[in-house]
Amino acid sequence: MSLTSELRIAVIPGDGIGQEIMAACLTILETIQNRTQGFKLVFDHYEIGAGLYQRTGVDMRDEDFKAIGKADAILLGSIGLPGIRYEDGTEISPHLRIRDEFGLYAGIRPVKYYPNVPRRLLDDRSALIDFVVIRESTEGLFYTHGRGEIIDDLEARETLRITRPVSEKLFDTAFKVARQRKTRGGKGTVTCVDKANVFRAFAFFRKIFNERAALNPDIQVNYNYVDAQALDLIRRPWDFDVLVMENMFGDIISDLGGGLVGGMGMAPCAELGDHHGLFQPAHGSAPDIMGQDKANPLAMFLSAAMMLDWLAERHGIPQLAEAASLLHDAVYEGFESGRLSPMEFGGHQGMTDCTRTLLDILQTPLVEKVS
Repeated sequence: MSLTSELRIAVIPGDGIGQEIMAACLTILETIQNRTQGFKLVFDHYEIGAGLYQRTGVDMRDEDFKAIGKADAILLGSIGLPGIRYEDGTEISPHLRIRDEFGLYAGIRPVKYYPNVPRRLLDDRSALIDFVVIRESTEGLFYTHGRGEIIDDLEARETLRITRPVSEKLFDTAFKVARQRKTRGGKGTVTCVDKANVFRAFAFFRKIFNERAALNPDIQVNYNYVDAQALDLIRRPWDFDVLVMENMFGDIISDLGGGLVGGMGMAPCAELGDHHGLFQPAHGSAPDIMGQDKANPLAMFLSAAMMLDWLAERHGIPQLAEAASLLHDAVYEGFESGRLSPMEFGGHQGMTDCTRTLLDILQTPLVEKVS
């Protein structure tokens, strides 16, 4: 390996605020890269999404899709614009094709409370919220995307799919994440969230979970039906560590998690497969605030930090892990010191000011490493 390892990042700004937060994110990454050294990120830009579809009738060019598949990682802003839909009325969603064809089966969605962010729950223990939703991202109810049918304008059908190969890899990922968190003081617990009391598919899902749990005796396992899990995330979210679940359940529960710690502007996401990784904020394109400098870019920045961590493990480059820690620590320090105050939480900082604050923190050595 050369002294400076070069990694190519496929950059997809997308639509709406995606383009704004992506530009800010690349500035942050370049600053961290210059400070850390030992690696070089090369950014290749691709136009994908609703804007492209509106102009050309395609949401992603074939040559771009092939090029993205050769990248070391994919960094995505957000996709979608109001009123722009496929002929069947569904939203423009080329990222679902990327998930499916690149086998990005594990959606990793951290939910963490940061100091001085307005609490959505009155209980003081809400300051201890720190869990991860692991959402299967290629099957479940989303498997039926593009395959559903409407019969005689009287009936609509969609199909939920659970397979053993994907579920085994999903659960193995959940136990791996729990083990990594346990080494840093985490609870070392994985909760299987399903509806096994009603549906055969989820009983099968739980059966496979139990088989993989038996191979990971160092990790404690729990179970929750999805409706009870939603209730418990309001009653006692601080008790949870890693939650693993089907696609649609994960889509809903992870948004609930974002709401618990302030809003979707604090909801990063990694979509991981055996050979590819896509990193994006879990929020939408928010076209109602695009161009107004009101977006909270922190979910984008934290997604980029997840990318750096994943690349560090994948390529054995410790400087990337150091860079990820710098970014995580800078966000924590910004909130702890009161220097970060996004408009999303009733503060005074738009995207430009939030970015400038983080750049200032990153360019000044932190007094003390924070978690």
